[in-house]
Amino acid sequence: MTRRSVRANGDFSAKESAHVKLEKVKEERRDKGKQRARIEETEDEEPPEEDSNGDAAGEEYDEGQHASPRGSKRMRINGDGESRPNGSGSQEELVPRMKTLPRGKDGYIPGSITRIQVRNFVTYDYVQFRPGPYLNMIVGPNGTGKSSIACAIALGLNFPPSVLGRASELNSFVKIGTDVGYIEIELKGPNDGPNLVIRRSISSKSKGSSFTLNGESATGTEIKHKMNQLGVQVGNLCSFLPQDKVSEFAAMSPQQLLRETQRAAGDQRLTEWHDTLISSGKDLRGMTQLLADENNQLTQMNDRNDNIEREVQRFKERKRIEHTIELLELLRPVQEYREKRLQYNATKARQRALHQKVLKLKAKNEPAHELLKKLEESHKSLERERDDMKKSTQAKFRTMSTKWSASDKLESEAEDITTRLGQLKRDEKERARKIKTLEMDIAKLEEHLAKPPTVKLEKMEDLNAEAQQINLERSSLVARKGELDQKIKELIEKKTYAQRDLQQAQAELGKLDSADQRKLAMLQRWDRDTHDAILWLRSNKRLFKMEVFEPPFMCLTLKDRRYTNAVEACFSQAQMKTFIAQCQEDSDTLNHHINDSAGLGRKARVTTFYRENRDDLIVPPPMTRDEMQALGFDGYALDYVEYPAGMRYFLTRDVMMHRTAIALNPNKIDVNKAMQAVSRADNGKTGGATFISGTTLNTVNRSRYGKRAVANMTKDVPPARNLVVPTIDPEQKRQIDDSIQRAKQEIGNCDIEKQSIDAEMAEVLEGDKEFQKRHDSVKSRKDAIKAEGKRKATAQSKLSSYRSQLHDRLNAPSVADERARLKKSLLNITKKRLIIARDYTGLARAIIDEQVEATRVGLQYLQVSANKTALDELCKRKDEKFRTALILFNEVDAQFKKIKAESHDMLTKSQNILKEAPEDLKEEYMAIEKRRLAYEKALAESQENGTPPNPDGVEQRTLEELQSDLETERASLDLVLGTNPGVLEEYEKRQRDIERLKATIEERQRKADKVERQIKTARDNWKPALEQLVASIGEKFSAAFDRIGCAGEIRISEHEDYEKWAIDILVKFRDSEKLQLLTGQRQSGGERSLTTILYLMSLTEEARAPFSLVDEINQGMDQRAERMVHNSMVDVTCKEESAQYFLITPKLLPDLNYHERMKILCVNNGEWLPEEKNLGNMRNMIDDFVNQQKK
Repeated sequence: MTRRSVRANGDFSAKESAHVKLEKVKEERRDKGKQRARIEETEDEEPPEEDSNGDAAGEEYDEGQHASPRGSKRMRINGDGESRPNGSGSQEELVPRMKTLPRGKDGYIPGSITRIQVRNFVTYDYVQFRPGPYLNMIVGPNGTGKSSIACAIALGLNFPPSVLGRASELNSFVKIGTDVGYIEIELKGPNDGPNLVIRRSISSKSKGSSFTLNGESATGTEIKHKMNQLGVQVGNLCSFLPQDKVSEFAAMSPQQLLRETQRAAGDQRLTEWHDTLISSGKDLRGMTQLLADENNQLTQMNDRNDNIEREVQRFKERKRIEHTIELLELLRPVQEYREKRLQYNATKARQRALHQKVLKLKAKNEPAHELLKKLEESHKSLERERDDMKKSTQAKFRTMSTKWSASDKLESEAEDITTRLGQLKRDEKERARKIKTLEMDIAKLEEHLAKPPTVKLEKMEDLNAEAQQINLERSSLVARKGELDQKIKELIEKKTYAQRDLQQAQAELGKLDSADQRKLAMLQRWDRDTHDAILWLRSNKRLFKMEVFEPPFMCLTLKDRRYTNAVEACFSQAQMKTFIAQCQEDSDTLNHHINDSAGLGRKARVTTFYRENRDDLIVPPPMTRDEMQALGFDGYALDYVEYPAGMRYFLTRDVMMHRTAIALNPNKIDVNKAMQAVSRADNGKTGGATFISGTTLNTVNRSRYGKRAVANMTKDVPPARNLVVPTIDPEQKRQIDDSIQRAKQEIGNCDIEKQSIDAEMAEVLEGDKEFQKRHDSVKSRKDAIKAEGKRKATAQSKLSSYRSQLHDRLNAPSVADERARLKKSLLNITKKRLIIARDYTGLARAIIDEQVEATRVGLQYLQVSANKTALDELCKRKDEKFRTALILFNEVDAQFKKIKAESHDMLTKSQNILKEAPEDLKEEYMAIEKRRLAYEKALAESQENGTPPNPDGVEQRTLEELQSDLETERASLDLVLGTNPGVLEEYEKRQRDIERLKATIEERQRKADKVERQIKTARDNWKPALEQLVASIGEKFSAAFDRIGCAGEIRISEHEDYEKWAIDILVKFRDSEKLQLLTGQRQSGGERSLTTILYLMSLTEEARAPFSLVDEINQGMDQRAERMVHNSMVDVTCKEESAQYFLITPKLLPDLNYHERMKILCVNNGEWLPEEKNLGNMRNMIDDFVNQQKK
């Protein structure tokens, strides 16, 4: 067997990772020659193996798995449904079991390795060798590839790289410089059947791999299944301990050691029993806790129901009474209807009898009534005829009246015409008089118009020219007056604008004074000393060299009201009312007058601030503007306030507003990043600042000691109380005062300038008086001429009117023509009156005829009326009995109708009540009604046979009795106090919950009992087997330590939680020490290695795995311990019943024990190896050496 590898500069440590070695080999392979090694077998080639039948349980490992999962076997369920092994007893009989599968004829145990072949694997180009069935010692210098054999075994059998503790990826094991490789492992087959040849192909370009099983393609799952069948336990550190996992064995917890020991040795059912105990123990603890909780809950629920049971009984009693009341209220209208029905039937019978009597009396008097009826009809007919005649006569009288009215109207018209004929003479005389008057008026007007004018009639053109000359002469004065008027107008406008500006400025000042007064009022309630000090400061500013600023409460102004809460949160109460001085002398003066002496008239105390203005003491902002915007902040607090320039040093030095970042939207802020940003240390100063995110104020500080950890203290930003009232801006107030002064000065200037213009205007008006006098003279002459023209025009107009009237009078019609027209009209009226008189006479005669006929009909009407009256009296006398019977009938009939209506209403009411009643109440009523009907039927039948029925259980109460019982029940209901309806619902619901909970507890208790039986069964099997295994291992372990002069012991650590059961390894390497628990830290590396190998050796005889492996376990041991370990290893692993074992070691001591069942595999390394297979055979070389020594 040969191996091709690359030599590196110096030997690699066996414990370096494969990845590091591969990387270094890649760097040096270009400069180095090929190195060949040969692994020679110290024993002859073994013949082909034959297997025996066997069976073992193993663990499954998926490819690429990084942990060592615990395998599990399915728990077998017996016929009772309990998880316990089948059998009649509760504890299985502990019979001796075969620790491994039966050994084959060739000496190999099924599952042991008979051949290993790799190509392009880690440092190997190619190698193949055959290990022996017992101890296989793989020796060779460091870096020759011994541990690669362990890697090949684990990976070739489809175990993950994580069990090796080296590279985590499969492709890292492909030899550098090659693309593909493979691992081929031949395992002894079971029952002396054919061996299993498993090949795993790997590639440097892929993390996957492929398998073949006996030359046929297979999956990783199939390979794992085969490993489980053969009991291969590469993932168990007790069976397979690679070089890089030695330290992990000592670091295993005692619980892990127990689990791994069970998997590796002893009864193969130990793990199964232990898993059952763990899972069932957890289930039992959970059930026990649940049972305790549920029993406690059941007790509480019973207690609660007991507490409200009396109230529930009271509620039920109230419900019973309410139910009785509801039933009575249902029975009462029914009984009321039933009694009303009996009354109805009696009244109906009486009404029918009276009705028959009335009919008989009516039939007896019928003939007289028939005659009376005929007389009434004749009486009505005559009455109608008489009325018709009366109406006809009345119509004729109305016509005569109309004719008479028409005649009177014509008579009136005739009288008017006659009067007009007499008036004609008087009208003629009046016309003559009017004509004479008009002629006289016309003569007077003509004489008036002929008179000369009373004023001089100058030409209007001359007067206009004179007026124009006057205006031309005074034009300069008029122009000057216009200029002065324009100046006065401009001054008035200018003064008006100044007055308007003054009013606006005074209004704005009033607003500021109002805000200032509100703030002073607030401050007076808050801090009287500060309030009085502000008033004192305003009155004594002359005492100070520089301006002393009032507290920020008074003079700080917000640019944006949204930031009010955040800005105020930057101030303490003392800072909010601090006076700020700009020099030390002013600070001393203020303190002297306010704090030190009674400048306010009493003792007072205010806060003042003065610091020398040094910029080097100002801590810069924690973030730049860009950083602040990137983190989502809006700005620093100082950005959102306006303040006097001299106050800035106070706001930055004392309040730190330039270092307080604000973000109104908290969703933009990553608090952790903001903390890191504001906590950076600048210029040797400890980092820390404040920032506000939404409504949360974060105060970040960095510790001055140790790791300088960052701490953040948060609190809510309270609503602002002080800055909610707008603050007076001194600059704005000064500007308003300046505006007021300018406006007043402008008004005064306007008044002075107007006085000058008024004086000049007086001079102009004085010079214009003469021109005005001349102008008025011309105007009066023009007015006189216009008045004269108007007088003549008026007289001329009247003359024309009078002449027109005279013409009309002279041309009016003659009196003779008018007289002839009137006489003709009078003749026509007379003719019309004659016609009316003839018609009126005819109507009078017709009326006389109708009156005669009407008299005849009236006499006949009176006769019939008398006859009817007499007959009516006769009928009344005969009908007196009839009327008496009829009255009685009417009374009974009215009573009958009333009772009928009432009965119908009661029936409807009872039906509606029954219809609206609940189903349970309706069913109860129907049962009562059914019993009553049955009783009434039996009672009717009893009248025939004479045996009355039993009335028990039959509802026979009268309406009065029902009403009395109802009132009694209502009174009882009032005596029972009202109870919350939810109490019964709560009680019944809780009672249902109690029943369900009891059932749950009983079911859970049955399950808990079943689990307890399972635990007892598993424990009765597991504990004796475990104790037997640990006792066997411990005996060998203690004996091994005794042989090297040390002490060792193995104990089982019990616990109520089966998952915490453990195997404790206690060791003592010095006489002065006591037995101490083996840990990954307490003992030295050599001590841990020695303990590990001795434990594994003690475990070997009990192991179930077909092969085991340890790699460089002797690191750190002294020679005495190493020799003892080796000799013990040979003794243990070379026994007849021992399984296959691989011991990898880089060193050997001289004169070690040897056993003929051992097989030594030497990994030879060298820069050049012969190409021929048999050349350089180490066995031959050893034989030659021995022969030479014999000579």
